Amino acid sequence: MTRVDPTDLVRIRVRHPEAVAEAAARRRRRPLVGSSGRMMIVAADHPARGALAVGDRPYAMANRLDLLERLCTALGRPGVDGVLATADILEDLLLLGALDGKIAMGSMNRGGLAGAAFELDDRFTGYRAEDLARLGFDAGKLLLRIDYDDPGSLATLHSTARAIDAMAAHRLPVFVEPFICRRVDGVLCNDLSAEAVTRSMAIASGLAGTSAYTWLKIPVTENPDDMARVMETSTLPAVLLGGDVDDTAGGRAAVYGKWRGALRLPTVQGLVAGRSLLYPADGDVTAAVDTAVGLL
Repeated sequence: MTRVDPTDLVRIRVRHPEAVAEAAARRRRRPLVGSSGRMMIVAADHPARGALAVGDRPYAMANRLDLLERLCTALGRPGVDGVLATADILEDLLLLGALDGKIAMGSMNRGGLAGAAFELDDRFTGYRAEDLARLGFDAGKLLLRIDYDDPGSLATLHSTARAIDAMAAHRLPVFVEPFICRRVDGVLCNDLSAEAVTRSMAIASGLAGTSAYTWLKIPVTENPDDMARVMETSTLPAVLLGGDVDDTAGGRAAVYGKWRGALRLPTVQGLVAGRSLLYPADGDVTAAVDTAVGLL
């Protein structure tokens, strides 16, 4: 695995904070979609919601050095196009030179902290459109969870629409990850039925004053055979989200099979996956990433 020396990162942050902007200015950019026409993005925006668990390890993502090393390993693999993360992580990767020639996708709304009473009043406490434009980053991502019984969802819908407008004004793609959800014994649960995913896509597709720069980030439905008709809901380009994986040989094979089938659908352009690739049970990040890339 790639090794990272935290001493250098801390020294730069202490003595030369302007180095972040300088690294962003000299970063070599690339088209959002390369010559393959497919996209493979590694996601690492979970910690900013306080979502640090991976499987039965409640604080797996809390070790920043370990996370950065895993990300650098993943970004170094052929076929990996970029990373989705919050400012702290993307800036570390900038300073490490790991984003040269890669897609830098900034996570925008992180205020709905995992498990909080206000989880669905999901404020845009991460990147703004103007931040992404100033840094020369390539795209933004936002999460849109809708619970018909929670008034906080309305505030999130409204702020999501305005964020899409702001991104479009800068001609920046924005990846919208919509869910219909509900609380079960106080825990927020996403509904992955075909009906719920269809409804969430329809709602997300119609937000804001233009959809010209909107992409969708969609889960595979409970029954993967439903994906073909679900993806007929919108002509917006979409990527699959990875989600949690049962990290047994059988569980991984089942998930990879679902991804493989959905990736063949005409509007699906790629895959965004995080913990399942960065923290596989066997610890082999390279093998997990290479397997996912092979599905494309």
